[in-house]
Amino acid sequence: MTKKEKIQFVIDTLEELYPKVPIPLDHKDPYTLLIAVLMSAQSTDIGVNKITPILFAKADNPYDMVKLTVEEIREIIKPVGLSPMKSKGIYGLSKILIEKHQGKVPQNYKDLEELPAVGHKTASVVMSQAFGFPAFPVDTHIHRLLYRWGISNGKNVEQSEKDAKRLFPKELWNKLHLQIIFYGREYSPARGWDIEKDIITKTIGRKSILNKIKNG
Repeated sequence: MTKKEKIQFVIDTLEELYPKVPIPLDHKDPYTLLIAVLMSAQSTDIGVNKITPILFAKADNPYDMVKLTVEEIREIIKPVGLSPMKSKGIYGLSKILIEKHQGKVPQNYKDLEELPAVGHKTASVVMSQAFGFPAFPVDTHIHRLLYRWGISNGKNVEQSEKDAKRLFPKELWNKLHLQIIFYGREYSPARGWDIEKDIITKTIGRKSILNKIKNG
């Protein structure tokens, strides 16, 4: 199979499995999405979705958020982990949104990535899911799968993102990155992986990985 055929196989298989993809993090606007994505670092979407309603009941906009102390925010979000860093980030970015952006989430990478605790991946998710801007946020699932499929050399997430953007059509990025995440969780997890269920890796997977399984 050529690289082009492999890419098409991935697209077709994912489209068949996930014709509709919901956004995994519950939110109602760009601000609540930004906070949810920030909270999801090294945590699960399910875990975040349990905590955000409690936080957003108290503050679902930057003006109400800065009325809370960092400690109060931390107490609420403790179950999702990394709460000291995340609570400071949530408070700090809310303050900056009020001071510099009229309380609105900016629609560009530069301003988003200048916010506390907001890295490129978080900014990409917000640009894609809140504003519909073509983006390909790479999380650990996508990074792992692009390597398993021989689409990227897996050196780092930055390289995986570059390779994905180079190889997949731009108009598919926003849906495709979610489809890959869902596929990774269901069929190609890091632990408890069953190659027989993982049709994409089984069909186009990196030879070194397939040989390793075969020689097990």
